[in-house]
Formats: sequence, structure tokens, C-alpha cells
Amino acid sequence: MTDWIGDTFTSDAGWDHLESLVDIDHRMAGSDGERAGLELTRDALSDAGARDARIEEFEIQGWERGDSEIRRDEEVVASGQNACIALPRSPSGEATGEFVDLGYGVPEDFDDDLTGKVVMVSSDTPDSVDRFIHRREKYYHAVEAGAAAFVFANHVEGTLPPTGSVGTADAPIGDIPAVGVSKETGASLARRREGEDLTVAVNCETPDATSGNAVADLGPDTDEYLVVSCHVDAHDLAEGAMDNGAGTATIVEVANALAAREEELDTRVRFVGFGAEEVGLVGSSQFAAGVDPDHVKAVVNVDSNVFGRTLKLDHHGFDPLEAAGERVSDRFDHPIALGEEQVPHSDHWPFVERGIPGYMVSGETEGRGRGWGHTGADTLDKLESRNLREQAILLTALVVDLAGDDVSTARKPTDEIASALEQEGKATGMKITGDWPF
Repeated sequence: MTDWIGDTFTSDAGWDHLESLVDIDHRMAGSDGERAGLELTRDALSDAGARDARIEEFEIQGWERGDSEIRRDEEVVASGQNACIALPRSPSGEATGEFVDLGYGVPEDFDDDLTGKVVMVSSDTPDSVDRFIHRREKYYHAVEAGAAAFVFANHVEGTLPPTGSVGTADAPIGDIPAVGVSKETGASLARRREGEDLTVAVNCETPDATSGNAVADLGPDTDEYLVVSCHVDAHDLAEGAMDNGAGTATIVEVANALAAREEELDTRVRFVGFGAEEVGLVGSSQFAAGVDPDHVKAVVNVDSNVFGRTLKLDHHGFDPLEAAGERVSDRFDHPIALGEEQVPHSDHWPFVERGIPGYMVSGETEGRGRGWGHTGADTLDKLESRNLREQAILLTALVVDLAGDDVSTARKPTDEIASALEQEGKATGMKITGDWPF
């Protein structure tokens, strides 16, 4: 039966949900906007036919943006939405020191004594390094090297300062003031201000806050279940259309498609729209800590898709997940990119680090970095409804495949996960950011 394919390809459910999400003022973790997004997602899953739709609340460290700037004495050299913004969970305060441009900010760039200095690094990673170096790793290298403040410069043109959180699970507010600056501002600072004393000033509030996870079920009431997930929160600078309105809209569309095929499911499907992903995978970590790993057959986590036509399934070396992706790609004669490396970011990771089979589902990109993600340019106009519908079709087929009684998955020993991270060069960064659980 293929009627569901036509129904999904002509459905407006996912795209309408995406429009509703981006029309919220913002969905920063712990904000009223995030709560509104969670409620919309809960209701959309219920309207699709999922049962017991609810929001499971949890407390988080809140963070509310104020003004930020970079000064030379009393002269402001960078400020405003298109030049300089605070990184979420930066502490409030000011720090002054000699300004040093460290270029890419690869680990060896921090070997010199940086005590008391204001350091700037690029959001890019050079091709000579065989792994992506995350913002938080660069931040904590700067902290360990004694830096007084951290400046994160976008490598993408267009006066777009990048956002992205700092802090760790144990210490949610970072150690030193941190700001993001546009590529153009960073280039000007590097050319004109190297060696000068600059002040980085961040004004923010850090109240206690409440987030939550939107949860609902489809399919038979089996003890074993699949988790189909996304994160609902987004940074407060933009619409959060790609990251991750797109992923949230996609699982809503998948829920509608699966509701029409519910009798084909041999395994329960639990949809989860996680809160507080952008500030440290808080919602998914809370959720994963409460599951029995033996009851989770697999995790299909959708984050930052739709902007391109080709889905990417990072399967973390779980052979049954790789095989399922290949089957779906072959069945629909549609390209699906498969990756086997560990991806220790997004909401699949709290499951995968426990050995639970999991995908990171995203859109295939050229080069490294987020492009216009994590900037004010993450807006709806860059996405196409056709891509959302096509990807929802592929993911619906993938979930039905994985839910079959004839498909078995198995957990991996956590030492295998740790070994893979070591071999891929990712362990060092995870240890410095406090994300190493092994």
C-alpha cells in the first residue's frame, strides 16, 4: 500500500507546524517561547493520532540576554546584533586583556601562555585537522590556558555573529565572558587591534528556569520501543527554522504518516520533542537517564535537516542501523548519506554513549561548520516544503522498517563507544568540555 506516500507528499501538517514554531518570538531554553513550542508540538502529535501526549517538565539553569560589547578604553569597537553578541551561558561581567587572534583555535594554538588575554578564534576548522573542533572545546582550551575572555568569530560572510552555548553539565555558567562576532568584525579586530588591551563586556541574567520534553506514543503497547526525537528549543537570535524547527516539523509529519500505518508497527514508537538541547542536551540527558536501555530498540533523532535534499544518517557504527538506511535508500531510489563516525552532539548522544543504537539524522552539507545556522539568518525562507515532505517519507519508511519484528538491534559495550571516540580524535575535546562519561 502506497497511499500514505501521496498523503505525506501533499500534507501541510509538518510545514504548518514549522511556520507556527518560527512565528514564536524565540524558543530559548527555559523561556516562555520554548514552552509555547513544546505545547504546540505536544498538541500536533496528539492531533496526528499519538496517545498520551504530554510535557514532562524539568528544571534548568536559565540564561537571558542583555547587551554585550567589545571596547578599547572607552571606545566601543564592536557592539550590536550584527557585530557582537554574548554566547549563551556566558557569565555576566567584564574582562580586559591583551587581544590575541589565535586563528582557527586548534588545540596547539593554545599552547602559549594566554594568562589574562582576550583570545579570538574562528568558528571554522581547517582541512588539515581530521575532525570538527567544537566551539565549547575551543572555549575550554582558552579557559585552561588562563584567558580572561573569549571571542568566537564567524567564518561565514554576511555580518552574522554566531551564537552557541558555553558551560558544562556540572557548571552551567561558563568561567569567562564570551561573545560571538561576525566574520567582518573579527577581521577588523585582527587587523587593527592585535596586541591592544580590549575589554569584553557581557550583560545577562541567569535565573532558575523550567524546560520540558513533549512526549507521545504510537503503535502497540510493547515494552520495547523506538525513540523518534528532535529538539524544540532554538537560540534567541532568529527563527530557528533549520535548527531545529525543521526537525520538529519532520517528526510531526512522520507522526501523521505513521498514524495511518499504525497496524504495520510491531514495536511502539515514542515521539519526544526535547527541550534545552542548545544549552547542553539537558532534556535528552534527563530522558535517557530514566530509560531502561534494554527497552530502547533504537533512537532516530532529527536535527537540522530540510535545507538540503539529501538526508544524512550518522549511525555510529551500529550495523543494523546502517543496513536499514541502505534498505530505505534502495527502496525509494533516493540518496541517503550514511556516516559511521561518532557524533557526540545533539539528542541521540545521551543514548548512544550508553550503547543504545542511535541515528543522528541531519541534512548533508558541503564543508564544515553550520553555515548560517546559529545566526540570525536561520530563517524559514531558506527551507523548502518539498524537502520536508520527501524526508518525512523516507524517515517514516525507516521507522516502520526498524519497528519490524524481523529487525533486531543490539547495544554496544560502552568501552567500544569510548574506543571509537579515542580513535577518531574526539575524546580529548570531550574531556576538556566535561562531556566524557566513560
